[in-house]
Amino acid sequence: MDLNVAREEAGKRLDIFLGAHAKGLSRARIQQLIRSGAVHVNNSPSKPSYKVREGDHVVFSIPPPQLLEEITPEKVPFDILFEDHSLLVLSKPPGVVVHPAPGHTRATLVHGLLNHCKDLSGIGGTLRPGIVHRLDKDTSGVMVVAKTDAAHQDLARQFKEGQIKKEYHALVHGVPKAVCGSIELPIGRHPKKRKEMAVTSSSGRPAITEWKKIREYGGYFSLLSVHIKTGRTHQIRVHLSYMGHPVAGDPVYGYGKNWWKGRRFSPQKIALGPVGRQMLHARRLGFHHPVSKAYMTFEVEYPQDMQDLLKRLEILERA
Repeated sequence: MDLNVAREEAGKRLDIFLGAHAKGLSRARIQQLIRSGAVHVNNSPSKPSYKVREGDHVVFSIPPPQLLEEITPEKVPFDILFEDHSLLVLSKPPGVVVHPAPGHTRATLVHGLLNHCKDLSGIGGTLRPGIVHRLDKDTSGVMVVAKTDAAHQDLARQFKEGQIKKEYHALVHGVPKAVCGSIELPIGRHPKKRKEMAVTSSSGRPAITEWKKIREYGGYFSLLSVHIKTGRTHQIRVHLSYMGHPVAGDPVYGYGKNWWKGRRFSPQKIALGPVGRQMLHARRLGFHHPVSKAYMTFEVEYPQDMQDLLKRLEILERA
C-alpha cells in the first residue's frame, strides 16, 4: 500500500491514519505492523504515535503470517448452533484455545473448524481463518465464524461499529451494593506484568463495561449479566476485579485455584469444591446476517462445570 498524506489528514497519529485506509485491520494489528517495521514514512521506520504531515509518503506492507506449523485439521469439541454458506455459530467449551499461538499449536478451535469445513474465510490470516472475534481459553460460550471473505468483512464492521450485541454471565466474589452499574476505566498492559492487562491511565485505551446483578448466593457470590461497549483484552475480568468483585476461579485477576482448597462456607460448613477456571460465559450473541441482513440472536446454556457450581451455590443460599 502506497499512500501520500493529504492536507486534511495532517496531524493524525500514524496508526489512525492507516486505519482509515487499511480496512479490515484492527488498530492493534496496525500498531503491531508499525513496530515490526512493516510501515515506512519517507523511507524510514516510524512509530504508531507519529503525527503525519501533509505530503508524507507512507509505504505499508502486510507480511504473510508466520506459520507456527502446518495446520492439520483435528477433531475438536464444539457444538454448532447454526450454519449456512456464509457463517457458522458455535458454542465453544472451556479449555479450548481459539487460534494457534506460541504454546498452543494443536487442538485449537481453528483446527476443529478446518476439520469441519474447508471453505473458511482467509481474511483473518493463515492462523486465524474465519475468526472474527475470540474468547479466552477458559471462557465458554457463543461465537460466530465467517466462511467467506464478504461475511468476514461485514461481521468485522459490525463489531467495530458496536452493532454486535454480546451478553456475558459472570459468577463473581462478593455482592455488589448496587443492582447495576457501569465501569468506564481505561485498560492497557500491566506496567510490570507484561502478559497481563490492568486499569491504567497512562497507556490504557477507553473501556466500558456495564453489569447487572442477576442473583446473590448467601452473601458470598453473585451472578452478573455483563455487556461490554468496547472489546479490550481481558476487559470483563480486569474491570470486575478492579471493582472488587473478581470472577470466581480466575487464576490471573482473581483469587486463583488454591483459594478454594479446604474452604467452607456458612455455619453448615458447605464446601464448593475446587473451581478450575474463571466462571465467565458468553451467554448471548446478536448480529445482522451479512447477506440477508436479518437480525439473529443465539443463546447457549452454561457448560456442565458452571451448572454444577451454581447448583452447589443454591444449596449455600438456602443454608
